[in-house]
Amino acid sequence: MDVYEAVDSRRAVRAFNDEPVPKEVLERVLTAATRAPSSGNLQPWHVYVVTGEPLADLKKHTTARALAGDPGDEREYPMYPDELASPYLDRFSAAATQRYEALGIERDDPDRPKKIAALNSQAFGAPVVLFCYLDRMMGPGQWADAGMYVQTVMLLLRAEGLHSCPQVMWTMYRNTVSRTVGADDDLVLFCGISVGFEKEDVPRLRTGRADMTETVSFIGV
Repeated sequence: MDVYEAVDSRRAVRAFNDEPVPKEVLERVLTAATRAPSSGNLQPWHVYVVTGEPLADLKKHTTARALAGDPGDEREYPMYPDELASPYLDRFSAAATQRYEALGIERDDPDRPKKIAALNSQAFGAPVVLFCYLDRMMGPGQWADAGMYVQTVMLLLRAEGLHSCPQVMWTMYRNTVSRTVGADDDLVLFCGISVGFEKEDVPRLRTGRADMTETVSFIGV
């Protein structure tokens, strides 16, 4: 699979089967991902790979919190700006509607927030979740590095025939996650990445993207 195919086929999969992901594949991906861009070569990310019984226990506790209507732990960073304007709000709203309708959750369902949180806390059935942390001393540049690292990991997973779903949702349950992985207080949870093989016979959602001309300007060309 070349890089263009990996980029084009990468999408946030929200239905995984329970087929185990071989440890050697994860090691190969995470070893290669160390070559992700890193300003000053700080390599600020720290990743915990959780699977098996520890992941099952984590899913159980976070799902219970979700179904109980628990609003989650205090945010350590905002998922989105407080006020989104067009065109960002338009893109967000369209994608959210499309995404959860594909999962059978209607926008006007009164239990929609609980159902969405519960699906997320189950990692959509994925048998592996990677939790990416950063040291609290890091600034915006290192958070950008972490984003490039996560993208690198997800593209390498595609090269291995795997799919993924990046989930900032896990930060809502950061205390439960930290107890599971043993992360100390000097680390901030950036996101989780659910990993596995896609379940067959489920709707394959692919959200639209803005045309390149909406987001790119050529100067001097």
